[in-house]
Amino acid sequence: MRIIEGDGRDTGVHFLPGSFDVVLCHGVLMYVEEPDPLLAGLARMLAPGGLLSLLVRNGDALAIRPGLSADWAEALAAFDTVSYRNRLGMDVRADRLKDLTATLAGIGAPLHAWYGVRVFTDTAADGADVPADVETLLAVEEKAGRTDPYRGVAALLHLCGVRG
Repeated sequence: MRIIEGDGRDTGVHFLPGSFDVVLCHGVLMYVEEPDPLLAGLARMLAPGGLLSLLVRNGDALAIRPGLSADWAEALAAFDTVSYRNRLGMDVRADRLKDLTATLAGIGAPLHAWYGVRVFTDTAADGADVPADVETLLAVEEKAGRTDPYRGVAALLHLCGVRG
């Protein structure tokens, strides 16, 4: 493994086009003010048929966490924005499924599949103990992450684009 520091837009300096069969970008886009150049650079590195895997905060479900926590003012405000403060106290942004679908199509890696992540477990406390029935919990999250309407209100979205 080689780690290269950069903002992701300079992939052409480090890698030839089509260098990878799989490119992962998990938990990154929320920290990038304008993600399109980064995504275009990542797609450029994909070989034909290659997979671009994104894990992003779901901009269509930002009201869920504060709503379930009875923070009504924050829940109401979340309907009209993709900005939020994360658990680390940083002001970041979320992505909407329809916008990322259009971006993926535009960069030549159209959406192949998508899933919801943390449908029922998003409000679990950081550092919470693993429940005794963790296998059942994982089965519930797996099923919800693949099933409408649950996946659409998940805290995170996992999108898979495939290079044409």
